[in-house]
Amino acid sequence: MADLINAFQMAQTQFRHVAEQLRLDPQVAEILLWPTREFKFQIPVRMDDGSIRVFFGYRVQHSDARGPAKGGIRFHPSETLDTVRALAMWMTWKTAVADIPLGGGKGGVAVDPASLSISEQEKLCRGYIDQIWRNIGPRQDVPAPDVGTNPRMMGWMVDEYSKLVGQYTPGAITGKPVGNGGSQGRKEATGYGVIYTIREAMRHLNIEPTRALASLQGFGNVAQYAALGFTEQLGGKVVCVSYWDRADRTAYTVYHPEGVDVRYLISITDVYGSIDKDRAREAGYMIEDGNAWIEKDVDVLIPAALEGQINAETVRCISDRVRLIAEGANGPTTPEADEVLKSRGIFVIPDFLCNAGGVTVSYFEGVQNDMNYYWTKEEVLQRLDIKITQAFNSVLQMAESEKVYMRDAAYMVAIGRVVEAMELRGWL
Repeated sequence: MADLINAFQMAQTQFRHVAEQLRLDPQVAEILLWPTREFKFQIPVRMDDGSIRVFFGYRVQHSDARGPAKGGIRFHPSETLDTVRALAMWMTWKTAVADIPLGGGKGGVAVDPASLSISEQEKLCRGYIDQIWRNIGPRQDVPAPDVGTNPRMMGWMVDEYSKLVGQYTPGAITGKPVGNGGSQGRKEATGYGVIYTIREAMRHLNIEPTRALASLQGFGNVAQYAALGFTEQLGGKVVCVSYWDRADRTAYTVYHPEGVDVRYLISITDVYGSIDKDRAREAGYMIEDGNAWIEKDVDVLIPAALEGQINAETVRCISDRVRLIAEGANGPTTPEADEVLKSRGIFVIPDFLCNAGGVTVSYFEGVQNDMNYYWTKEEVLQRLDIKITQAFNSVLQMAESEKVYMRDAAYMVAIGRVVEAMELRGWL
């Protein structure tokens, strides 16, 4: 696994590269290289055994030029200020490339949520809001779930926020449970958004979906719905998924050359994306090394786990058959690996375009909260498809007109929109 602490340096490197291509004013570039605001704070939690344990929380607001900052809260043992900074910066580009009126933010706590009881998780969630509530809200910064967090946790957070401000404010947090101000379709949104971009890329590349094979890294929420969408909507086959086994702290790949039964694998997967490998083996699946996913002879690779997974070393393992990489995760490809992918002519759907479905439906959720009127799942997913398809085509058009790599084109679209907003607000 890549050193996660370098994620922010990677995000800055990507930005600088495109800023030079755009001939962006160096003074403007310097503003966008760094977060507008960032917070680090202690969260003391009384554990079930009566002891007090101190956790460290973060919230970074990279830019609010286009609207309130927007971004999830990650509970992960490797969380650092730099990973949160990187993710906040990527959120700025993600909301801009999706053309929704929001900025970029991110939060995190250095913790393995699986190590906590339900009551300890609730205390940690409420403690996080106790420390940051003055600096978030529907018109300032809107958190949401991310790695290691879920709708129930968002329900606790919005309840704590509402108590502190003295009024029920569902729009302060998105990704809430349906029935508590949440939106239909939010659970499926990121994974299905990945599939909508893959569908459009396959049209562009003249790949027949029903003959396509895919390999996924990760089997959390995003990967699960991406796998379902690839098989059930596009008609392709998923031959393997990798996952992190929390029991023995090792990564594995579940593989079947004829394709996996995605719904069966979901049925034997816990809430943190760990597959029961014994039951998978009993069902006829091969259990391989955690890195095996990237070596498979497939048409499409879908990294949907953590940052830096396609790097200078692992990129050499990618099969010659691979024509398309869809980045379901944030920052899965390092700049060094990007150069190799460019030289091989592999079409990459960059992360902040590919996985923008989640933040798009989070935006829809906020809109519904403001209206106090809620759409059906079909309406939400139809609106999502339209929005993601428009975003993909705007980036593809930029890539073709400027003759640049898709990642660079996505940055060009996003940065252009953010700088335009800064100019219109009189900041420049």
